[in-house]
Amino acid sequence: MVEMALPAGIRSRVVDDINGLRMHVLEAGFETGGRPCVLLLHGFPELAYSWRKVMLPLAAAGYHVIAPDQRGYGRTTGWDPDYDGDLASFDLLNLARDALGLVSALGYRSVAAVVGHDFGSPVAAWCALVRPDVFRSVVLMSAPFAGPPALPFDTARDNGRTASQSGDSIHDALAKLERPRKHYQWYYGTRAANQDMMNCKQGLHAFLRAYYHYKSADWTENKPVPLKAWTAAEVAKLPTYYIMDRDQDMAQTVAPYMPSEAAIAACRWLPDDELQVYSSEYGRTGFQGGLQWYRCRNYPKAVTALQLFDGRTIDVPSLFIAGKSDWGIYQMPGAIERMQATACTRMLGCHLVDGAGHWVQQEQPEKVSELLLAFLRRAT
Repeated sequence: MVEMALPAGIRSRVVDDINGLRMHVLEAGFETGGRPCVLLLHGFPELAYSWRKVMLPLAAAGYHVIAPDQRGYGRTTGWDPDYDGDLASFDLLNLARDALGLVSALGYRSVAAVVGHDFGSPVAAWCALVRPDVFRSVVLMSAPFAGPPALPFDTARDNGRTASQSGDSIHDALAKLERPRKHYQWYYGTRAANQDMMNCKQGLHAFLRAYYHYKSADWTENKPVPLKAWTAAEVAKLPTYYIMDRDQDMAQTVAPYMPSEAAIAACRWLPDDELQVYSSEYGRTGFQGGLQWYRCRNYPKAVTALQLFDGRTIDVPSLFIAGKSDWGIYQMPGAIERMQATACTRMLGCHLVDGAGHWVQQEQPEKVSELLLAFLRRAT
């Protein structure tokens, strides 16, 4: 296990008995009590460590900043690592319960903000939607929240034959394209995905380097534009890290985008010793814990549970931040528009950051810290 080189002022510790987990957290601003809390939730394939560059600016402004390794990740233990294991424990409502359990264990009845990046964004959104009394504001990063899944409506008149917009057929349509494709979230739900990445030809460290590079602003071909519809022809415009070639796994997909040695040496936002933290942690745990989140996204029982909240909105102050070079903001056509128009009723801003791709808080931490602090001043 590679030891994390944490900046002075950030500590690592473990908190026991969090919804069945022994949760590893990073903390800043812990020296004095009574500070308002900010909770930071990472995505895939990331760790609490992904927040290292924004934690100290938030702490310097007077906050107690907490960043956990979420269920399935890093040094947090107690989760089921088996593909055929307890999939329901990775659904969004249980992940929100993890977050609630952590802040409660740390002695907070409420937090100033919950901030989520990538797959941490929907977890943060559900925290704010389900428990607005605890999560008093929310920041969504890189993944827009379009609202809860809809219940079938007004179907009784035709005995349930009303067409649904489930999007289930997108996978068949992608496979039938002239250049056959597949959706990365479908791929991440397959039994082979974990071993494909763990045992890839280029090695785990090189795989992660190419993956992070390909989705960052360092790959200059990341020039996202809104998609017109949820159709195979439209979503196939996304880069191959989202809409993969049908016969390639993710390690094969990103391998051609491995940066040069000179580019790696020049990468200030993720130098090789920091990347080594990720490759060491995933080398221990594998990816299956994080991949279970993707499986739950399309698990019928998990979707049905979320339909209970159909029509509910996020009514606490909210903010959206993403990199201007991040295709993730458009991968679900219309989501960013629905987030601003209906899903979040008190959205105070939607910011696309220059010089950042998908890993916005790592690529441009100064700007992200500035936006977070300005939001916290307005929202709390």
